[in-house]
Amino acid sequence: MSEQKKEIVLSGIRATGNLHLGNYFGALRKFVQVQDDYDCNFFIADLHALTTNPDPTQLHQNVKSILAEYLAAGLDPEKSTIFVQSDVPEIAEMYLLLNMHVGIGELMRTASFKDKARKALGIGTPADDSDEAFEKEIIGASTNKRVNAGLLTYPTLMAVDILIQKATKVPVGKDQLQHLELTRRFARRFNSFYGVDLFPEPTDFDFGGAPVKVPGLDGSGKMGKSEGNCIYLIDEPKALRKKVMRAVTDEGPQAPNSPVSEPIANLFTLLELTSTPEVVKQYRDAYADCSIRYGDLKKQLAEDILAITTPIRERINDILADETYLASVVKRGAERARERAAATLSEMRHIMGIRKF
Repeated sequence: MSEQKKEIVLSGIRATGNLHLGNYFGALRKFVQVQDDYDCNFFIADLHALTTNPDPTQLHQNVKSILAEYLAAGLDPEKSTIFVQSDVPEIAEMYLLLNMHVGIGELMRTASFKDKARKALGIGTPADDSDEAFEKEIIGASTNKRVNAGLLTYPTLMAVDILIQKATKVPVGKDQLQHLELTRRFARRFNSFYGVDLFPEPTDFDFGGAPVKVPGLDGSGKMGKSEGNCIYLIDEPKALRKKVMRAVTDEGPQAPNSPVSEPIANLFTLLELTSTPEVVKQYRDAYADCSIRYGDLKKQLAEDILAITTPIRERINDILADETYLASVVKRGAERARERAAATLSEMRHIMGIRKF
């Protein structure tokens, strides 16, 4: 398959902290596998991170860390376009232009905006979660608290990330599916309004297999930075072992073949991701006959995780120490990303009537 005919894949991660096992098994490992078959574009979303007003020094460090983690996990700058979102200024201009075709109401109705806006305002989810009730909450909120406009228009910026590269396959989590559908809507709306066929409608990219849900260590839910239940790729062995040994468990099976509780099911899921089938069977059998010792299970799990993360962590540290290499990767990535972004923006400006005399 020629380079020109490869479908365009795009994915970004917000620059809000280090990558964890959920990022690795849910996305990064799969990204590495598709680099040869698709036109892959992976970026670090520092503009998206601004919606939470991060410390400037920490934001820059987060960008460097994620870049190094991308590379250490196996993303190849010779095969994929790896770039920092803010290094492509065309994104910011197209963000402005596309917002002219986006309604305030449809942005305010997104589930993620409602959730994040309530958190910003310090209010919980009320019994009446209708759009009308939410709008009254926002209007009546205390004046010493605010919801920034970037948070409201987050779906527009995400749409621009995708549409400016004319990506057709976008791997997203369940919480981002609504945003992807908005991207499709915005693309259709623009094309229809101007009678053009500028933007393809992107679809979710599942890599041809079942999605991987990596659980956290707190006994419920998935692994996530905001939940504080993560094992990071950069974790040192001592810290990683300590986290795993503190993972939530239960009182243990009380009878043979007892149902497995959620906290233990989560540990088994992590074991299945990181250990051999023989090890998994050993502990499942031990649970079934009530001979399982959770301490032994956790020690095994910690060592099996370390077998995966240790070489990645070592590569991360080596890459972080090479500032010249990091700079060369983002420079090359920005040049590639800007080439297509500039062409798309030029077409969009012309279509909208923004032309030079």
